[in-house]
Amino acid sequence: MAMAEKKNEYPPGVEADRRLLPFVTWEEYLDSLIDIADLRNLRSTAAARTVAALGYRANGDTLSEKEFYTRRAVINEIVYPTVKAYVLVSEGVVIDDPFSRELAIRERANRVGILQSIIFIRHFTKGGFEISGYIDYAHRLVSENWAQFFRSKKMLWPRDKDLGYYHWRHGTVRSNISRNYKPLMDPDRGLLFQNRHDHKIICPDPQQDPGQNTTKTRIYSPRYTQVEIYDHVVRRKT
Repeated sequence: MAMAEKKNEYPPGVEADRRLLPFVTWEEYLDSLIDIADLRNLRSTAAARTVAALGYRANGDTLSEKEFYTRRAVINEIVYPTVKAYVLVSEGVVIDDPFSRELAIRERANRVGILQSIIFIRHFTKGGFEISGYIDYAHRLVSENWAQFFRSKKMLWPRDKDLGYYHWRHGTVRSNISRNYKPLMDPDRGLLFQNRHDHKIICPDPQQDPGQNTTKTRIYSPRYTQVEIYDHVVRRKT
């Protein structure tokens, strides 16, 4: 299908920011907007930079100094992610909950990038309102502390910044790009997730195959209404 054949790994806004990577400083970025006529007419680099900073030398919006460094840092981390040592938070913990136990089994593989699991969770609040969503497990592993979760002192809830989020009472429906996946809407198959490393498609529709190199597991836990895990084995290019 057309959506599955897309070649770009990054969404348009992020892809556009790749142009910032060659510039180490904001001044270098401004210099790229200056032409020879500017230097000849204004007679100084400082004056030409001021004109560029005011937005007179760019087709789109010229980034302020703060915007430049913020957006450059984001795109640099996406394109050249920092390799960090990891600690297995679940190691040595006695885990009783079936869901927590399944995630503990998958923790190392998700941290090293062999596996990139998507968790679907459905909760009901005390008032009977549904909150459900799709979570990029590997993303959440590096963005929060899971010690309390593995010790059953904290439950896992979807957030409005996760891959997918639905809050019945508030009428909130959101989808977001994560470190490893980007959501796609297919007119026939509905919501899909494309892995940003090997570009394979994961289909969460229970009536369809989950996708190449992907398996779906239903977990039964007394603490959760519904839990499903989509395990995708990442085939990285060599």
